[in-house]
Amino acid sequence: MRYLGDTLLVTPLIGALRQAYPEAEIDVLLPAANCGMLMGNRHVNRLIPLVSKDILSFAGLLFSLFRQYDLAISTQAGDRPLLSALIAGKYSMGFIAANTAKYSWKRLLLDSALAFNVQQNHAVLENLRFCQPLNIAPSYVLMPPRQADEQSIELPEGKYAVLHIMPQWRYKQWHDAGWLAVTEYLQSRGIRVVLTGSNQAQEQAMLTALQQQLPANVLNLAGSLSLAQLTGLIEKATVFIGPDTGITHLAAATGIPVVAIFGPTDPKVWAPWPVGYADDKSPFVSQGSQHSANIYIVQGQSEQGCVPCQLEGCQRSRQSQSDCLDNLSAANVLDVLNIILSQTPGF
Repeated sequence: MRYLGDTLLVTPLIGALRQAYPEAEIDVLLPAANCGMLMGNRHVNRLIPLVSKDILSFAGLLFSLFRQYDLAISTQAGDRPLLSALIAGKYSMGFIAANTAKYSWKRLLLDSALAFNVQQNHAVLENLRFCQPLNIAPSYVLMPPRQADEQSIELPEGKYAVLHIMPQWRYKQWHDAGWLAVTEYLQSRGIRVVLTGSNQAQEQAMLTALQQQLPANVLNLAGSLSLAQLTGLIEKATVFIGPDTGITHLAAATGIPVVAIFGPTDPKVWAPWPVGYADDKSPFVSQGSQHSANIYIVQGQSEQGCVPCQLEGCQRSRQSQSDCLDNLSAANVLDVLNIILSQTPGF
């Protein structure tokens, strides 16, 4: 019941449940805006969209779900997800904040409670902790959304790279100069640049302004694709480059090389999940640029040595800048792209 990336990162747990209970009906309660992230997921029977945050609408939805499920799991520690699990499930499981007496009542109400804290393992592995009390085998595979054949899109001809420039929040944003340098480099290697993004007015305006500084053949598809169509576009690309955002997680799940530009966020917890990785230890550490399977993390740094701070920008606001990203040189990203292309046939 949070963001797009959180929805995708729960798909390994859904896969584990399907693997353990092949005949079960598995439904997912999620914000209506996130439903596209689970389109075509063969492990899910039904999506239950939360259309409004209005308390009366939420209460009505919970009433319709009362004791409809043998098992209900809340993968967030918030009040609404936990209440949903308590009401919907004959047996309920969920996360609660660790070492906080204020929320001890939640532990009493849940049939099985797992402590959640800021020093957790990777988010995928945290979700898979529910497998232990259920005594089922984990699954480490993320499943990106898929479209039906009639919803497929016409792909660009030749080699292309997908750049998802705009994160949801300013504090995760890299500077325009870096993106311009990356575009120029890709063009010099004969790789067409394709821009993706949302249909939000502010993002559209910023991408349009940036595109005016880019070569004429740059293709801007921001706001014109569903998430499932985006999967089809990305999985045929030579490389994907993006910030710490849900679409970068989606790109990682397709298996193509992904360059993820990280600043304040801890990659040990929130880095894109590498395809083929199946271990109970995070594939990444908290500090430093690093590589695992198809994922390349490029991490910004600051003179204060505060990365990753896990805070929302240097002014503690989602719309503030992050010095570690503003000071990240394009050369760091170009070095990684050189490595990727040197290992790619045809380059």
